[in-house]
Amino acid sequence: MLQSFMMFGILPILSIGIVLTVWRLVRGPNFADRVVALDKLSMLAIGVIAAYAIVADQPVFMDMAIIVALLSFLTTVGFAHYVERRA
Repeated sequence: MLQSFMMFGILPILSIGIVLTVWRLVRGPNFADRVVALDKLSMLAIGVIAAYAIVADQPVFMDMAIIVALLSFLTTVGFAHYVERRA
């Protein structure tokens, strides 16, 4: 039941979010909007990885989601540092 809900409910919603985020990434009016879109894209990727881990019954993929989350956090901190030095 949970696996079918993930497969036909959650993953399509995350896919729509990814498409809209890529559209914002391409169309973003300035650099900060593009960085926020990349951050959101990484969060959606974490959601897809976690949903796939549940569907495939492979908890090993959760480690991969944690690694992506840590890298996303580090890039966000790096961008904030860059913006602070520019101002």
